[in-house]
Amino acid sequence: MENPIPIDFSGLNRKTLKQLTSFDGVVVILATPEGDIWQPLTKIDHNRYLQSESFQKLSENDFITINFPADYKAKKLIILKIPRKVNEMNMRKAGSKLGKLALSNDLMIACERTKAEYLAEGLVLKAYKFDKFKTKKTDEKDKVTTCTVLCKNPDHADKGFKPLLNSVKGTFFTRDLVNEPANTLTTESFAKRLGDLSALGINVKILEEKELRQLGMNTLLAVGEGSASPSKVVIMHWQGCKDDPVAVVGKGVCFDTGGISLKPAKGMEQMTMDMAGAGVVSGIMKALALEKAKANVVGIVGLVENMPGSAAQRPGDIVASLKGDTVEVLNTDAEGRLVLADILWYTQEEYKPKWMINLATLTGAIVVSLGHEYAGLFSNNDAFCDRFLKSADFEGEKAWRQPLDETYDKMLESRLADMKNIGGPYAGAITAAQFLLRFVKEDTPWIHLDIAGVAFPAKEGPFSPKGPSGWGVRSILNLIYNSFLNDG
Repeated sequence: MENPIPIDFSGLNRKTLKQLTSFDGVVVILATPEGDIWQPLTKIDHNRYLQSESFQKLSENDFITINFPADYKAKKLIILKIPRKVNEMNMRKAGSKLGKLALSNDLMIACERTKAEYLAEGLVLKAYKFDKFKTKKTDEKDKVTTCTVLCKNPDHADKGFKPLLNSVKGTFFTRDLVNEPANTLTTESFAKRLGDLSALGINVKILEEKELRQLGMNTLLAVGEGSASPSKVVIMHWQGCKDDPVAVVGKGVCFDTGGISLKPAKGMEQMTMDMAGAGVVSGIMKALALEKAKANVVGIVGLVENMPGSAAQRPGDIVASLKGDTVEVLNTDAEGRLVLADILWYTQEEYKPKWMINLATLTGAIVVSLGHEYAGLFSNNDAFCDRFLKSADFEGEKAWRQPLDETYDKMLESRLADMKNIGGPYAGAITAAQFLLRFVKEDTPWIHLDIAGVAFPAKEGPFSPKGPSGWGVRSILNLIYNSFLNDG
């Protein structure tokens, strides 16, 4: 779904009561747990709904539906129970409850509460679908629904919604990329889509295999040796101010068979999502450009395909990284860290970022420990970590900090090379993070986000339908905006 459903903010006053009652789509009104509603609506008898057992039993941010309500032309009346205390998160959650409804119905929402823009954000985030490969009638596929939010200060809400909408568009770009199957989102087509972002003012540079060899990105190249799809590194630079840059780095394994260390057949089809880290970076960069953000951000993704071809790297191979350290590859299915190792080092050498975040669907171990609720967070800088967690909390994207420790690092010691690419059967997510830490300079504040559990959760999330969530786009954008606002 390339574009979110359109939102129109309009004035909420006594004259709009007629507008609500004559609307023939779905009307939504907000009610507190005590049954208080927008005062002009009290001219209509809603008591039988508000005093009903169905409404009383509702959880906050949930709703009851009245079909063909009296005194309304609407086919449905929705009464949405919201907390008496209004904040961004409550309004976002309330809006998200309407997302599915908005995909197939025209909505008119009477929102007398403040922060109407966050209600709209929650609605559009949830109202996402990906039907590119569905064969259906054109009129069904291309149907566009409308949503009007009636509020007291529509100009203020509209102004506040614009940056939120750009973040949503970035999130949708990420979801679209992660939804694509590997036969259409190859390393080449992925790179082309990112190249197209130059039309938005992003400086895009694509490094091909010849250049990568010349640079010495051998750990990254080794991952893609068994694939007919050429490995690539895509550099996206949004320079909206003259401050020193920050960097976001993503793992982009367009399909992961595990290589010679082949994965089991069951569930392998889900490995189309192993490029989700690169997808998040791509969504962030698109949102920054749409917003014309006063920020200086470098986004770098490593695009590879991990296949068991005749030229594929073997367990036991030793490769030299861009940094110069050698790696003994004991398991070719621990490939994401090999991709990230080279591009993390390249990012620091070329751009000297003030801080750096990498994202990757890196380990199954993080899903074992945190499930699909939290991303695993690893950091070498407490203050930076706290800033990110604050941003993530504001956006409703959960992350949980994990330990880094010298004892775990010793598990990577190799008899033949400077390190192994796996640390053994225990603490897999931590030893993977320790591997990456070896390619982070001591003076670079760094966060590694293992998003294996949250990028493509088993169930729908609070702000996303079932499928790719786009987790991380909004949290990192929030961090970026706050960083340049406070530092600039």
